[in-house]
Amino acid sequence: MMTRTHNESGPRLAVAKPSTLSNNEAELALIRRVSLRDRAALRELYLLYHRRLSRFLMRLTQRQDVAEEVINDTLLVVWNSADRFRGDSRVSTWIVGIAYRRALKSIRRRRSFELLELEATDSLVGVDGLQACETQEWIEEALEELPIEQRMCLELAYVLGHSCEEISVITSCPVNTVKTRLYHARRKLSTLLPRLAGNPPNTPPNNNQSP
Repeated sequence: MMTRTHNESGPRLAVAKPSTLSNNEAELALIRRVSLRDRAALRELYLLYHRRLSRFLMRLTQRQDVAEEVINDTLLVVWNSADRFRGDSRVSTWIVGIAYRRALKSIRRRRSFELLELEATDSLVGVDGLQACETQEWIEEALEELPIEQRMCLELAYVLGHSCEEISVITSCPVNTVKTRLYHARRKLSTLLPRLAGNPPNTPPNNNQSP
């Protein structure tokens, strides 16, 4: 696009800078190219999403080979179904949703998996290394006792930063179900962590007990 400007020597033409595409618009353009069987576009998507998906899947499976297998399966699905993507959600929500479903199938096939190692929280700052390791073990043990759907909702919300609405699309369940899973997961963790640390949860006093 050209615009007309003026200076002392008379009018001249200046080229206007094109508007910058948003991340989602740029990814939509890649999806359109993939739908036309553009392998270079698929490669760009792979490089764009590999680190993010790898982090998500590694924290779920704790196995690099399984994570890579799911990533490859996810990109294969993208390659085969890009022409059916209508843009009703963000590209990232669509791709993470595919990875979520592929991971769920893989996890259910491999019942000997280890799940979810949450990053150290701010509450761990200032404790020594031994205490930090013990606390991390308590977190892992507590997470393993949660149903898989609740664990994955926690991961999608607090690690990948998806909203409840996006998690609803990714997991193909209603928003209220997502909120309920997150609520129960947080509630269970608040009970499990003290028990695993050797501190039983507070119990109401027994009023019938003699003084």
